[in-house]
Amino acid sequence: MSEIRSLSGKSIMLDDAVRGVPTGEARFCASEIAAKRWRPQDGAMALPVLTLDEAAFVHNGELMHRYAASCGALIAPHAKTSMAPDLVRWQIERGAWGATVADPRQAEVMARAGVDRLILANEVGGASGALRLARFVAARPNTELYAFADSPAAVAALAGAWRENPALPPLRVLAEVGAGRAGARTLAEAIAVAEAVLSSDGRLTLDGVSTYEGPAERATLDETLAAIAALMALVADALVEVRRRVGPNKQLIVTAGGSSFFDLVVERLKPAVARDGLARLVLRSGSIYFHDHGVYDRGMADIDARRGFALDGEIVSARAAFRPALRVWAEVLSRPERGLAICGLGKRDVSFDCDLPRPLLVHRAGRSRPVAARAAKLNDQHVFLAVSADDEIAVGDVVEFGVSHPCTCIDRYSFIFGVDEEGFIRHAFPTFFG
Repeated sequence: MSEIRSLSGKSIMLDDAVRGVPTGEARFCASEIAAKRWRPQDGAMALPVLTLDEAAFVHNGELMHRYAASCGALIAPHAKTSMAPDLVRWQIERGAWGATVADPRQAEVMARAGVDRLILANEVGGASGALRLARFVAARPNTELYAFADSPAAVAALAGAWRENPALPPLRVLAEVGAGRAGARTLAEAIAVAEAVLSSDGRLTLDGVSTYEGPAERATLDETLAAIAALMALVADALVEVRRRVGPNKQLIVTAGGSSFFDLVVERLKPAVARDGLARLVLRSGSIYFHDHGVYDRGMADIDARRGFALDGEIVSARAAFRPALRVWAEVLSRPERGLAICGLGKRDVSFDCDLPRPLLVHRAGRSRPVAARAAKLNDQHVFLAVSADDEIAVGDVVEFGVSHPCTCIDRYSFIFGVDEEGFIRHAFPTFFG
């Protein structure tokens, strides 16, 4: 197993203003945190706090890299999930082709951390957004950056910003098609984007096709499968049209793939990429490295149901293979009624857009046990647990929660505390959500 390194920890300081650091703790260097021998379940840390099971993160990452390699794809994990450069660097070191970001500020964070190949998987908007991206490229001319564009208007904004600064290297543009979010909706619209790029007097280059299949999800499985199949067919057709316009010798990329439907992306786009002969398929799955106890756990179950997770020709259970790596820890503050326990964990501390947090274990005096409870309600700073009548959960117990949707949980924390297999904190990974 490849260990995660915390290069940031050598220069970043922590004190008791940081979530998790105990009150009264003197200022210290993040690289010294392992020596503190803190474990959240012991109650020594300031709660609530977010932790990352480092072994699970590494396991998930190596599994995903193995999957991509087995199906001939590259991977550029979406960095927006954690905005933690240490974790993104590990992904690159372990073989990721690059990283994905959502805006120029995120690109700058990752470039400062030494990530030199980035996909900006979002529209930048009009002239102001294009100028901000141009300033990033001017400061980082050696970064291999790919930007999305889904309309001639978006292309015109990019071309205008690049014409204002002739010293900028040409910007690599991917014609974006889509369903449910951004992206050209028809082949004619995608062709218009491609031709606008090629009419930019060389300030922009046409480097492939992009999409995001997640927003194509529909109310039923059959509707979802049909919508994603239609979107992938549009991507394949757009690739043919892009190839026709750039000639036979240019390397292109085709990129898609969140953390729920990447199997369908591979199934549908791998043949199109193979037919092209000089295109590469790049997956952008990012949350899968963290996995969860909710939305992505269900996503893996769906992959199993459609038998889409294949490693080296063998079908394996995605749900069994990936491990939830994130936990949020909170104390029981009150037992005001029979059947009710209130913990110090609220909407400011944990994701709730997909599901409420899931209580997993209760810890007391060095012992751990399952808790017969469910989160019934969440407000700003409290979670209300519906507890079975015979459960002896008590004030002062520490409850370990699983999360649903890593992206909207991690962004509440300035540090992700990495834990070892015994639950001791070994790293403090800084995040940069702004």
